[in-house]
Amino acid sequence: MSEQRAGRGLALLLSAALLAPGCSTRNPHFDASRPHHTPAGFRNNHAQVDAAEGGGFLRWQWERLRADLPDDKPQRVPVARPDLAGLRANRGDVTVTWIGHSTALWQVAGLNILTDPHFSERASPVPFAGPRRLTALPMQLADLPRIDLVLISHNHYDHLDRATVLALNAQPGGPPLFVVPLGMELWLQAEGITRSQPLDWWQQHTVNAPGGPVQVSVVPAQHWSSRSLFDRNASLWGGFVVQAQAAGRPVSLYYTGDTGHSADFAEIGRRFGGFDLAMIPVGCYLPRWFMQRQHVNEDDAVRIHADVRSRLSVGVHWGSFRLCDDPIDAPLDGLPAARQRAGLADGAFVLLGLGETRVVRRGVP
Repeated sequence: MSEQRAGRGLALLLSAALLAPGCSTRNPHFDASRPHHTPAGFRNNHAQVDAAEGGGFLRWQWERLRADLPDDKPQRVPVARPDLAGLRANRGDVTVTWIGHSTALWQVAGLNILTDPHFSERASPVPFAGPRRLTALPMQLADLPRIDLVLISHNHYDHLDRATVLALNAQPGGPPLFVVPLGMELWLQAEGITRSQPLDWWQQHTVNAPGGPVQVSVVPAQHWSSRSLFDRNASLWGGFVVQAQAAGRPVSLYYTGDTGHSADFAEIGRRFGGFDLAMIPVGCYLPRWFMQRQHVNEDDAVRIHADVRSRLSVGVHWGSFRLCDDPIDAPLDGLPAARQRAGLADGAFVLLGLGETRVVRRGVP
């Protein structure tokens, strides 16, 4: 095995370490009336994700180490020069700015909101190994305006980065409010972060904002959680819906979190009546036999776009970290092909460049 193959093997093993089966502890939020609750944690509404079933996890790791996987081409990932002054000055426009992977800045009703903030060089439990960032961050955390809300979908290392959340908690002007699925607040509290709001699926929290009240809801996703070998599914996972007023009309933004495709999305679309923006993952989905219940590919992402009745969707979970067998630039080819197969207009589901801002709604009627 070459040195390059050996190094990649170590990174691949670390990137998937948390897929190994583990033991859960008692669920302090357990409610027997809620089907997705268990005494030890949580489960999906539809298909369960069991990495150990049939030896799937070990089979995947063995195949990864032996396979001649396609190379990443990070130079293909588009990069835009961010308008940092404009982001800091924005008080009325509803915007989304892609920072990388699943990290995005949402600006709505005068609030600055970060989704799954990750500004470190590796998505790993250790700083010296594991999946490293293959494309440069278009901006640093200090470049952003003060963050008011942080939405964290689940506790995997590419979505919950300890260094980043600690930096956010120490930001000038005071910590943001961390809105998280049930159980994640316990991890935050252990790290000294106490300004958090845990929510169950379908629960809502209202935040007072300069542009009026903003409702934040946690909604179902089909995934799983684990931060160590001993807390599998002990905390909940999910997506987020943000509802506010902009230019005298309601505006709604949705982030799925990590997920496989399921009937949850038709239900989300029915309950909320569609979205002005949906942020949907389009990367890290191979091998399909192993990933299909927990990560969507581009065709599934287009199905989610239709299920939730999104007017504009932005693809995330690509372009930064190599976590699965597909290269980080694969969606540049895969999403246009999926749109074409579904008969979807090019502008309805797009890929932004790193640092690119898209205006969802102008703040002036």
